[in-house]
Amino acid sequence: MTITPVILCGGSGTRMWPLSRSGYPKQFLALYGEATLLQQTANRLDGVAGIQAPMVVTNDEQRFLVAEQLRQINVQGAQLVLEPVGRNTGPAIAAAALIALKDNPDAMLLVLPADHVIENTALFQQMVERAAPHAAAGKLVTFGIEPTEAHTGYGYIRRGAAQADGDGAYQVAAFVEKPNAGRAEEFLASGDYYWNSGMFLFRADAYLRELARFAPDVLERIEQAVDLSQRDLDFLRLNREAFSASRSDSIDYMVMEHTQHAVVLAAAGLGWSDVGTWTALAAISPLDGNGNTFVGDVVAHGASNSFVRSEHRMVAVLGVDNLVVIETADAVLVASKENAQDVKKIVELLNAQGRVESEAHRRVFRPWGSYEGVDSGERFQVKRIIVNPGASLSLQMHYHRAEHWIVVSGTARVVNGDKNILLSENQSTYIPLGTLHRLENPGKVPLEMIEVQSGSYLGEDDIVRFEDNYGRIPGH
Repeated sequence: MTITPVILCGGSGTRMWPLSRSGYPKQFLALYGEATLLQQTANRLDGVAGIQAPMVVTNDEQRFLVAEQLRQINVQGAQLVLEPVGRNTGPAIAAAALIALKDNPDAMLLVLPADHVIENTALFQQMVERAAPHAAAGKLVTFGIEPTEAHTGYGYIRRGAAQADGDGAYQVAAFVEKPNAGRAEEFLASGDYYWNSGMFLFRADAYLRELARFAPDVLERIEQAVDLSQRDLDFLRLNREAFSASRSDSIDYMVMEHTQHAVVLAAAGLGWSDVGTWTALAAISPLDGNGNTFVGDVVAHGASNSFVRSEHRMVAVLGVDNLVVIETADAVLVASKENAQDVKKIVELLNAQGRVESEAHRRVFRPWGSYEGVDSGERFQVKRIIVNPGASLSLQMHYHRAEHWIVVSGTARVVNGDKNILLSENQSTYIPLGTLHRLENPGKVPLEMIEVQSGSYLGEDDIVRFEDNYGRIPGH
């Protein structure tokens, strides 16, 4: 029996702003531990019986982030499926099921969000193995988290009759929307309700069978999107027109709330959290004697029950209680814990004002590495550029700016007009306006350099590409 993990890696990044942005959402962040949430999700699969290389469903903008983060933890053979637009989990899982069936008519899918924390990996793996016989028999298994509090931020699953083997699996009686505080207390007291984790195990054909029954229009569109998909480097691009024509809805609404074959497997002791808000992260983080969690360069006096995270510079807090303080290079959030779940309202204000801080960090990731703005003025801009070993920027030119490159560490191979230059630490080159150029890291360590741009227009869209290893359009 083999299992294909399907890691759902979308998300807008609004609830964990300012660390999470729409262009760099929380699954790519090391919010809890040294590995990112995506990397933790992939790592916890190692050791599950019959597990195969993962299939990751993501989007065009984040495809290279996914590939790079999986490369960093040496995940081999992952299949990256690109959604042209977001259509929620129901269509995404349908696409994964159809793709998996092309390689294996008995494919079994373990569907996992990319952005959850599970502290007890061994217990998670045991649960997957317990769920496998139910899934093999045609059941759609969902993992229900035994509630530890009357939480109003999660959907719930009400269990029905126990399955015959008595292994903690039950028929699903109902899926319940996020309750108010009173109903959440009733759910907790009854013992018949679980938090809806959004994790599933089922045969691919079983899911498609139920989708054909309850959402045949969606299945038709997704079949077209998969049939017309195209290979692009290491990615599989679903057909835009067909996929966009699908309804957008979750697997719960499309299938799980209607099927008679849903089974919930009770999970206790996983140390599970969807890390949905800063308050949720604070709740699972280690505390000092005053109930605080400090991450990064934080100096505190008289602080209590607060979560303070510094990413870029020293943060000092004095005489505060019950606060969330998140510092990044270009934005600082200060909120009471009671209101931290409403941070998306700040993001909405930023979007309404056309502020870029809702979308991207000062450090911007590219398939070859990253760049970070250091300083800028009316006719100049200074960037810190890091190029990964073996990576190369496109062969390009600019109409409106000249550039000066200074190597800080590592080795750079530079095309500068008709010259090919090898630069090492403290060496530099000047690239006049309109000159064909390229930057490459031929070494085994990251190349770090400073770029000084000068000219009448310094936007990222002033790039004319002649060759690119990543199939990007100009300005990307």
